[in-house]
This record gives sequence, C-alpha cells and structure tokens, in this order.
Amino acid sequence: MKKGTIGKATTHIDASPEAVYDLVSDVQRMGEWSPECRHCEWLDGATGPAVGARFKGRNQNRFLRWTTKPKVVVADPGREFAFVTGQGSRDITKWSYRFEPAPDGTIVTESFEMLADVPWYYVMTERYLMGIKDRHADLERNMGETLQRLKVAAEKRDA
Repeated sequence: MKKGTIGKATTHIDASPEAVYDLVSDVQRMGEWSPECRHCEWLDGATGPAVGARFKGRNQNRFLRWTTKPKVVVADPGREFAFVTGQGSRDITKWSYRFEPAPDGTIVTESFEMLADVPWYYVMTERYLMGIKDRHADLERNMGETLQRLKVAAEKRDA
C-alpha cells in the first residue's frame, strides 16, 4: 500500500465511550477480538496506555507469524486510542480507535493510515505467503470483525 492510504470500519456499541476505550486500550486483551493479533504485552515497564508507551504484538495470518513493537501516540480516555507500527525507527502505519458518544452508547471507528509506502517485500509476503491479493480490503474486513468481537465483549461487560 502507498503512503496516504486510509481504511476504516465503524460500529455502534451499547456501552459508554469510556468503557469501550478501557477495553481497546488494554492491549493485552487485543488477541480476544482481532483476527490477526494473537497476543500483546506492555514493554519497558509500561503497565497501561500512555503516549510513548510501547508494547509487543504477536500476529498470525494463515501459517505466517510476526511480531511488532508499536508505540502509543494518542491515549485520550473515552475519545481516542492510537499507536504506530513500523520497521526500525520508521513509522509505517498508524492505527486509531475513535469513540463518539451516541444517545444509546458509542460509535467506534477503527482506522489505519499508511504513513509510508509499504516495503516491496511486505507486499510480496502478503501476496505469496499469506495469499492476500488486496491487503487494503483484507485489513478493512479484519477491522470489521475486530469491532464486532469488541461489541460483544463491551455489551456483555456493560450488561
């Protein structure tokens, strides 16, 4: 994908923005709802969401496994949680969750923005090892699934 590419998914959740933020920003739970992320853990003494905090994510798609070390760039309770992933010191993707109050809960939008062109070898890996012809559509589908699983968890918790 090219720099500037954006993708998103949105859903309504019958829970407060603060409650949904608490679930999303607890990255150790991300493996419960993400189709690709299997596990996350805070790094370098971080124990929760704060700008600059880092965490390690373990991911899997088909038989391919990889890790990331994202950095939190926005931690605004009840409003937005965002982090960047990359390679080395180069940020490649910004992932955001935005929470908008609704009369009967929260509108949650998960999005990604490409901050740099994806390296050619990522594209080759996605296409030939993961069997993904359209990574943009794949990520949007995964975000939709993530939000549906998050909705179930948030509404069960809030009940």
